[in-house]
Amino acid sequence: MQELFLPTVHTFENDNIFTGSYGTLRFKITPTIVKKTPKEVDLEQSTMRAEAWHGELCYEKSEIEASAVFPISAEGREALLRWLLEQT
Repeated sequence: MQELFLPTVHTFENDNIFTGSYGTLRFKITPTIVKKTPKEVDLEQSTMRAEAWHGELCYEKSEIEASAVFPISAEGREALLRWLLEQT
């Protein structure tokens, strides 16, 4: 099986949602961005919410089996990756 792919932290800093799969695991990562100024993200306050489920159905038609929140940081991305792998 291929390695589980997650985009860079910069993707989430820019308020982008990411959906992916790994085997039968499906997941959605939604950032919650807090701004310091109109142009600057407050990374200490911003988070990524991960939701996971198994099966062939899309997010809207699935029952979410697990969710967790992580900081938007390199460490948070690594913790998120480990958490997703635990869900498989």
